[in-house]
Amino acid sequence: MPSGTFVAIDFETSGRQASSACAAGLVRIREGRLEESFYTLIRPPSSRILFTWVHGLTWDMLKDAPSFPEIWPEMAAFIEGADGFVAHNAPFDRSVLYGCAEAFGCQAPAIPFHCTLKGSRRALPLQSRGLDCVCGYFGIGLDHHHALSDAKACAEIFLRLQKLGLRPEDMRLNPPGRPRPRARLLKGPDAPAR
Repeated sequence: MPSGTFVAIDFETSGRQASSACAAGLVRIREGRLEESFYTLIRPPSSRILFTWVHGLTWDMLKDAPSFPEIWPEMAAFIEGADGFVAHNAPFDRSVLYGCAEAFGCQAPAIPFHCTLKGSRRALPLQSRGLDCVCGYFGIGLDHHHALSDAKACAEIFLRLQKLGLRPEDMRLNPPGRPRPRARLLKGPDAPAR
């Protein structure tokens, strides 16, 4: 039986900036069971909503929602005590969490992210490992691009992949690193001999 406490997390965004979260869904997974969930709309920093066509959210729906710093204490309380996050395509959700935290002066927890997309690529014989395809494979209901539905589906996938023999460590993302300096191409007399 899977052990530990994880929080499946999914963000929807209004724009291309990492700080443009407009909805968040979280689901607590404890000792192999889905427990409580948390969902909120988030007022993004701009009224220009680029991705309504993806998630259906409009400025009229978001303008009276709490901002990220206003809702963060509730989200942080929900996350407290977790051993790690779980997300499908976790680099995206990690970048939104850290982007919002940095932009609004909030302290994101320093716990690892686990990626069910990475796990699905390792364990499932599918041509596409998108969230909707993996949910179809496992028979998991999904209202795609609704943050809470996506988070619940991801939590279910996390548990199913463990039943197939993957460990959380097999789905863990490397910690975010600092950008590596680009190598300079030297020409002329300063160029090293080859």
